[in-house]
Amino acid sequence: MSLFTRLRRRRVIAAALTVLAAVLVFLALVVPNQITRLPPGASVPAAFVRIPLEALAALALLLALPARARRAAAGVLGAGLGLLTVIKVIDMGFFTVLARSFDPVLDWPLFADGYRFLKGSIGRTGAIATVAGAILLAVAVLVLMTLAVRRLATVAAAHRTASTRGIAAASLAWLACALLGTSFVPGVYVASDTAAVLAHDNVLKVPAAVQDRRAFAAEARDDAFRNVPAEQLLTGLRGKDVVVAFIESYGRSAIEDPKLNQRVDATLAEGSRQLTADGFAARSGFLTSPTTGGGSWLAHSTFQSGVWIDNEQRYRSLVSGDRLTLTGAFRKTAAWQTVGVEPGITYAWPEGQFYGFDRVYDSHTLGYRGPAFSWATMPDQFTIKSFTDREYTRPGRDPLMAEITFVSSHTPWAPLPALLDWDEVGDGSVYTAQQRGAPSAGEVWKDAARVREAYAKSIKYSIDTVVSWAREYGDDNLVLVMLGDHQPAPIVVGDTASRDVPISIVARDPAVLDRIAGWGWTDGLEPAPQAPVWPMNAFRDKFLTAFGPSGDPPAPPRR
Repeated sequence: MSLFTRLRRRRVIAAALTVLAAVLVFLALVVPNQITRLPPGASVPAAFVRIPLEALAALALLLALPARARRAAAGVLGAGLGLLTVIKVIDMGFFTVLARSFDPVLDWPLFADGYRFLKGSIGRTGAIATVAGAILLAVAVLVLMTLAVRRLATVAAAHRTASTRGIAAASLAWLACALLGTSFVPGVYVASDTAAVLAHDNVLKVPAAVQDRRAFAAEARDDAFRNVPAEQLLTGLRGKDVVVAFIESYGRSAIEDPKLNQRVDATLAEGSRQLTADGFAARSGFLTSPTTGGGSWLAHSTFQSGVWIDNEQRYRSLVSGDRLTLTGAFRKTAAWQTVGVEPGITYAWPEGQFYGFDRVYDSHTLGYRGPAFSWATMPDQFTIKSFTDREYTRPGRDPLMAEITFVSSHTPWAPLPALLDWDEVGDGSVYTAQQRGAPSAGEVWKDAARVREAYAKSIKYSIDTVVSWAREYGDDNLVLVMLGDHQPAPIVVGDTASRDVPISIVARDPAVLDRIAGWGWTDGLEPAPQAPVWPMNAFRDKFLTAFGPSGDPPAPPRR
C-alpha cells in the first residue's frame, strides 16, 4: 500500500471519527429526557433541526483557552456532558415508569427496589446481567463523550478561523430563531437550550432537598392527634374489625379511561350489587396519591401518617420518627390488635414497628407454597385467606385492625391468577397449574393494548377477591376500607393522567357510614366523576375526627 493511500485512509478515518463525535455530542445535547416528547413518524427528522446553545458556548470557551488548558477543559466538559446524558437516560426510564424525572439527590434508594423488581421478574442471573450492562453502558457514555468533546476541541483549534466564523454565524442564527420562536415541530424549538436547563434543574435539586428536609420536619411535628388520650380515639369504631385493603396500581383511570373502564366498571357495579344483597353498604370518593406508576410505600406512609410523603428523604425521616399513624392510633387505644399483611415484603422490614403493627405477615410467614406470579409473590386471594385463617376467624380474639396489601395488580400484570372457591385455596400449590397456563409477561408486553387489557384484568381480580371475601367472611362488625395506592405506569394511562385513586368504605352497620355522611362520597364501590377529591395525607385526620367522640377535630397540642 502506497504512502498516499495510507494517508488518504487516515484522513477518511479521522473525518469519520470527527463526524461521529459531532453527532454523539449533538444528540446528547438535543435529545429530550422524555421519550414522549419525540414526535411520531415522519416528524422525527424535523425535531432534530436544532441549534444547541451549549455547543456554541463550549466551543467559544475552548477556542479562547491555551492548548493545555483547552485539553483539560474539554475533558471536564465532556465528562459533564456524559454525566448529563446518563441522567437523561435515567430520566427516560423514570418518566416511563413513574411519570416524573429522576432526582439525583433523593432517588438512589429506588435502584435497589428496581433490582429487586428485576430479580423477581427475570431471575437473579438476569437481574445481575442487566445491572452490569447498565453500569458498563454508563461508563462507556462517560468515556466516549469525553473523547468526543476533546476531539472536537482539537479539530476546532486546528481550524480556528473557520470555527470562529461558524460559531458567530450559528450564534446569530440561534438568536434569530429564539426571537422568532422558530419551530418545525410543535413544542420543539430550533433555538435549543435543553441541556443547560436540565443541568440547571438538577443542580438546583441539591438545595431544594436541604430545604425540603427542614420543611418536612416542621410538618411532621404539627400533629393535632399526637396528645389525644387513648380513650378519645376511634370511639365510633369500638368492637369493629377494620380492614384496610390497598390494591396495587388501582387508579382513577381504571374506572374512567375508556380503554380500561368497561371491565372494571362492570366489576364495581356487580360488586356493589352483591354487597347490597348481603346487607352491606358502601361509600366512595377519591384521594390524590403522592406518587404514580410505582413507589407504593410513599402512598402507604402518606395515608397512614397524615403528612405528604413524595420522596425517599421524607419517607426515611418519617419512619425514623414517632409520628402517630392510623395503625398506631388503633394500637394506642389497646382496644384492637393491629396486623400488617405484606406479601410484597421479601426482606427485613423495621418500618412495621413504626407503623404500630403488633404482628406482620410477609412473603416468608404467610405460608404460601405455590409459584410466584412475576413480581407478585402470591395471589391476592391466598394472601387474604391466610390472614383469615391466622387472625380473622381465630376464636376468642380481640377486634382487629389490619392493613392488607394486594399485589396481584402490580406491574407487569402477567401472569395472572384466577379466583377460586375459598375452600380450594389451601397452601397455594393449586396455583401451579394456573401460573403455567397463563400468558407470561414477555408475551403480554409485546403489545401496549395487551398490557392495558392485562392491567384491567388484574384490577378486576383484586376487586373480585375483596368483594368475595367480604361476602364469605364479613359480619356486622366488619368495616372495610378499600383503596388504590397509585395510578399505573404511563404505558397504561398515558403521561397526562391524574394521580387520583378510588377509595371506598364498606360496612353493614349503618352507624358507621352515618359518621361519614358529611364527606359527600358516592353510594356504591364506584365514585362518581364529581365525587370529592382529597390529598391522601388528609385521610388520617378526617377518619380519626369522624370516628372520634365528636365531629370536631382536637385542638393542636401546646408546645
